[in-house]
Order: sequence, then C-alpha cells, then structure tokens
Amino acid sequence: MAFFDNNYLSEVNNENEPVEEIIDKEVSEPIATESDEDITADSSLLKAIEDYRKIIENNAELTEKEMDDLDKVCDAIRERKIIDKDHVHIPEELESENKILMGPPTLTRFEKARIMGARALQLSLGAPPFIDIPKNATTSLQIAMEELDHRVIPITIRRVHPNGDFQNIPLFNFK
Repeated sequence: MAFFDNNYLSEVNNENEPVEEIIDKEVSEPIATESDEDITADSSLLKAIEDYRKIIENNAELTEKEMDDLDKVCDAIRERKIIDKDHVHIPEELESENKILMGPPTLTRFEKARIMGARALQLSLGAPPFIDIPKNATTSLQIAMEELDHRVIPITIRRVHPNGDFQNIPLFNFK
C-alpha cells in the first residue's frame, strides 16, 4: 500500500516512469551468483599478482625468458589453493621433567617484579613469612625479596607461546 502517488515518486526518482515499471526493472536484473567473499578473494589475488609483477619488472625491460618465468610464477600463484577455513588450535601444556622449554632459564625482570609485588601484598595483609625475618628487612617488599632469593615462595610461572601453548614452571626450577 503506497502513501504517495506515482507523480511524487517519479519526481523523487527524477524519472517520468511510473513506479511499477521501475520496480519491474529492478526485479528483472540478474542476481549475482558469486558471494562477496569470492569476489574479494579473487580481487585481492589479482591485486597481489599485479603488485608482484611490478616488483619483479621494477621499471626495467625483461627478456623473453624472464617474462616466461614471471608468467609461470604468476600462474602458479593463481593455482594456489585459497585457505578459507582456519583450524582451531587447542592450547596444550608442554611438559618436561624439571626442564624449562620456553624462555630464558632464569626469571625475567617482569616475572620477578610480579612475584615480589604479589608476595609483598600478601605479607602486608598478614600472611605468614616462609623464612625467618632478617634484621635488616623493614618492609614487606624486602621480606618478599629475601623469600625470592631463597626460592621458598610456592608459586608457579606460566609462560605462554603466541599460539596458546604454555608451560607451568615451579619457582624452584629457575636458576
């Protein structure tokens, strides 16, 4: 049900055709069978081949043999299978008997800072210390540093690879 007459819609469309004819034209147009993803993949592939050609040619004349080789490489690129599924990687723990598989064999400065900060907070909130408090330690941070030096804090460091794989390393395994 239309609320506007044909003359108003014709003026809006800047055409002198009745609305029914305009609608019929729009409906009768062929519908594209390729999806947007296919078009995007094809256009990006063609763009990549075009860019590759520009790099190889580099404003210089190529011999026939070099042009043939370039055409073969471009054909090989066109024939490559486009990966359209990303397989999900399930992160898993890397296990080893007392051996550090990733990262340095010592604590990094960031790991040390994190451990000392967390332990100092625990001590300041009333947690019992794991060592006898030295006479020169006046703050919870100094006590946490001494505990870290003696490797008595029951903590595990988790080091993670970019793909999600990880290793849990107990503090006493570090040098």
